[in-house]
Amino acid sequence: MALMSVYDTFWSEWFWLPENVTWKHLENKEDGIYYPQTRDLYIPFVLAFVVFAIRKCFESFIAKPIGLYFGIKDGKPKVVQPNSALENSYKVKKFPSEETIKALEKQTDLSERQIQRWFRMRRNQERPSQMKRFTEASWRFFFYFNIFVYGVAVLWDKPWFADSIQCWIGYPKHHLSSGVFWYYMIEISFYWSLMFSQFMDVKRKDFWEMFAHHCATIALLTFSWCGNFVRVGTLVLCIHDAVDYWLEAAKMAKYIKAQRLCDVLFAIFGVVWFITRLVLYPTKVMWSTYFECKQIVGVFPSIYFFNGVLVVLLILHAYWFSLIVTVAYTVLSKQGEEVTDIRSSDEEEVSEEDSSRNGSGDRKQTNHVNNSVSK
Repeated sequence: MALMSVYDTFWSEWFWLPENVTWKHLENKEDGIYYPQTRDLYIPFVLAFVVFAIRKCFESFIAKPIGLYFGIKDGKPKVVQPNSALENSYKVKKFPSEETIKALEKQTDLSERQIQRWFRMRRNQERPSQMKRFTEASWRFFFYFNIFVYGVAVLWDKPWFADSIQCWIGYPKHHLSSGVFWYYMIEISFYWSLMFSQFMDVKRKDFWEMFAHHCATIALLTFSWCGNFVRVGTLVLCIHDAVDYWLEAAKMAKYIKAQRLCDVLFAIFGVVWFITRLVLYPTKVMWSTYFECKQIVGVFPSIYFFNGVLVVLLILHAYWFSLIVTVAYTVLSKQGEEVTDIRSSDEEEVSEEDSSRNGSGDRKQTNHVNNSVSK
């Protein structure tokens, strides 16, 4: 009884639906009209593992050979000699202070330069190889580009694609075509796959921001499916997909050392990001959910929650655009500076001189083009 009470409360028609609409109105019948059903959301869970398997095959059999063709090395970083004192210190702080180094000199009988080199090599062991970065970027480029093309093809003849007010005319009795159905299912499954693969992918400084972004996106898509805000949801997806593959293409160019092409692609990415996520997204999507919905359907509790998630995404868009501007400013203000990744560091160099002298220079970190400032 208690579980039934919670279930009834969660699926309250007062919360989810406009006035004078019940769940019975959205039950599917044998008339060719299909409305989204909550049971459909089991499909993306299964598809997520399929997407992940396809990704691994793509990275191994397509992206990796391409990377090798362009001369990207697939080697592993040098492994440090085991040293319990240094390892225990490393677990506390990866970049030791001068005081820590002096204390370690007494414990290990190693010189300052040898200790610095050990720490630098130890840090490199945890960093992904250039090939892993390239294959990851290649997979995301492949997915984002193809899903964007598919989304445009599916939505091209839909009335709400050009006129957002059509998202609410006749709501919530909106038929779901097979094209839109699978567009949603594939997108949700992709973000579910990112949720668990993020812990295995290249780690970046905005790891938790990206995790929050994936959670917000899945919440948005799932919630919009349950409330049949699918028309608005498809607009959100298409706007997001329009920009992501430009970034991944720029990263791929960076990894194959085509710096000029990388700079051009990154510039296009920044412009498209601003137009789609900071202009079209708030003026087309959020304007529709805040004002056109009220005008056509009225307001009801679930639309407030839906709008709240949209606001979270907008805040993340603004935050990531600030990172893009930071990179662009660095490139323009420093002659000869390359487009860099302000979210993830590349492997630190250990020179031949260091190897022969068991020493090291100052800490050096070079960065790559931002990897997945995206959905």
